[in-house]
Amino acid sequence: MSDGKSILVDTSRCTGCRGCQVACKQWNDLPGTRTKQAGTYQNPPDFSCDTYKIVRFAEGKKEGSREPYWYFFADMCRHCMNPPCMSASDKDEIVQDEATGAIVYTKETKNIDFETARSSCPYDVPRQNPDSKVLSKCTMCIDRMRSGLKPACVLSCPTAMEFGEREAILKLAEERVAELKKIWPKAKAIDADEVRVIFIVTDDPKKYHTHAQA
Repeated sequence: MSDGKSILVDTSRCTGCRGCQVACKQWNDLPGTRTKQAGTYQNPPDFSCDTYKIVRFAEGKKEGSREPYWYFFADMCRHCMNPPCMSASDKDEIVQDEATGAIVYTKETKNIDFETARSSCPYDVPRQNPDSKVLSKCTMCIDRMRSGLKPACVLSCPTAMEFGEREAILKLAEERVAELKKIWPKAKAIDADEVRVIFIVTDDPKKYHTHAQA
């Protein structure tokens, strides 16, 4: 396999507009999710078989300060270099695309154990359709990539997302983290060597989301 593709998500530049979330729904022809007000702008509350991407909202007080923080985390499948979810598949229910490295769930995932697949994922990504039993998640827009197009979420993002060859994205992530560390010493690229979708944060990853980091 070639080094494939990667996506960079710089949370320091994310405005929480949720354009990526909407673009994902539109491109994948996913229905809206009926939700209730839960005291947060985050909506829907989590992934589902109909929601592959969600912008998570987190808030709190900065360490030793009254100053608040409000973090946005445009969560999605990380498309791991060595995906642990594939351990739940003994045939071709879950495949890794040779050209891009994207991890794709087929309709045959209805035949594998959902709890095994979900519990193996350090980012808690896989979900299951309650009717068809098919597992689902972000495809990294494999169909768009094969046509030479950017993933829909990246195309829709005005500030925070970049897409390209993995080597170039890793270099960009390294440069951006070095720049951010001048202001935010805790800045880092999460699990950059293990995943294709790399998130840059400026604080402890757990403040963004419980499963932000493996």
